[in-house]
Amino acid sequence: MNKNEDFSDEIGENHFATSATNPIRNDAFELSDDQKIASIKKDVENILNTLGMDLNDDSLKGTPNRVAKMFVKEIFGGLNPSKKPSASTFENNYKYGEMLVEKNITLYSTCEHHLLPIIGRAHVAYISKGNVVGLSKMNRIVDYYAKRPQVQERLTMQIVQELQNVLGTEDVACVIDAKHLCVNSRGIRDIESSTVTSEFGGKFKEESTRREFLEYIKLDTKF
Repeated sequence: MNKNEDFSDEIGENHFATSATNPIRNDAFELSDDQKIASIKKDVENILNTLGMDLNDDSLKGTPNRVAKMFVKEIFGGLNPSKKPSASTFENNYKYGEMLVEKNITLYSTCEHHLLPIIGRAHVAYISKGNVVGLSKMNRIVDYYAKRPQVQERLTMQIVQELQNVLGTEDVACVIDAKHLCVNSRGIRDIESSTVTSEFGGKFKEESTRREFLEYIKLDTKF
């Protein structure tokens, strides 16, 4: 193994991000979804054949196509900018000036180092400066940026940055608490540990506002 491979392995094992944006090539969308599925299908067939699996078995013969469709249409669908959710804003006519918190947003993502699942919860908040956004749009923004090979720190930042752009305010915060199966099911195999990341913008950098947000997400609001 050469030094570059050693360095790449070290980054992956330690879950380092090398950029604040997803490393996507300029030609990433020259192929159609159907073309990508056909290509990935062949790659999955090659992986399974190399592992010695019998693809003539009824249980396995459809696996390459299923995996390819899942990659393109589902778990990595957030790579395609055409699938970015529209997030229309509305004037804050009722003059609500306090913090709005959407907590316990279910999050499914994929670690870009080992392509294993990241499963957790996102908690998002903002303080309106004149505009508000539909509650479901906050969930959709989380889901869109999660559906790509990710690093949790980057994902947290992207959610905040997107809502800041949509709402026209810096006063946005996000906390993510998630389990990484690359830690839980391989390597150290620590099934109890989870990773918490946060990004605070604008007023949320102030200790009192940040503390208020963190107290809200600790509330037991399960029904």
